[in-house]
Amino acid sequence: MNVFDAIKTRRSVRKYKPEPVSDEHLKQILEAARLAPSAGNKQPWRFVVVRDPELRKRLGVVARNQTWVGDADVIVAALAMDPKNPEVYERWAERDVMIAVEHMVLTAWELGYGTCWIGAFHEDQVKELLGIPEEMRVINLLPLGVPDQKPEPRGRKAFDELFHGDKYGKKLET
Repeated sequence: MNVFDAIKTRRSVRKYKPEPVSDEHLKQILEAARLAPSAGNKQPWRFVVVRDPELRKRLGVVARNQTWVGDADVIVAALAMDPKNPEVYERWAERDVMIAVEHMVLTAWELGYGTCWIGAFHEDQVKELLGIPEEMRVINLLPLGVPDQKPEPRGRKAFDELFHGDKYGKKLET
C-alpha cells in the first residue's frame, strides 16, 4: 500500500479483535513516530506504550467511559514535553506530537491494524495511571489493534470549498 492509498482508505476503528499486535509490527509503528519531523528537530514527544490489560481497561474508563478503547491490544499515550522547556519550541510542541502520531496511524493501517485518535479523556487521571510527570501534556490516546469492523468512508467537503488560489476566495486552477 502506498501512502496515498493509506490516506484514502484509513478509517477510525472502534472495535478490535482479541488478537495481538506483533512485536515486530509494534516496533515498526513506533519507529514511524520516532522518524517524524519536528520544528528544529527538537522531537518534543514521549510515548507510553500500554499493553497491560488492566491498565488498558482503566484507560478506557478515564477516556470518558469509552470502554472499547481498552479492547485494543495496545494503547499509546502520546505526550508533549513541557513547552516552557528551553529545549522545546513552545508553539510547536503539541503540533509536532500530532505529526508523530499520524505517522503511527498510517503505518499501522498499512500493516493491517486499526487506530482511533482519542482526545476525550481526563488528563489528570491518565497521568496518574501511567506515572506521567506533571509538566508533560497528554495529547492523545491511540488504541491500536486488529480491526473487528470495516467502517464506511465518511463524506468530505468539495475540493473547491477547501483550496484557494493565490488569495482566499479565488478558485484554484489545477
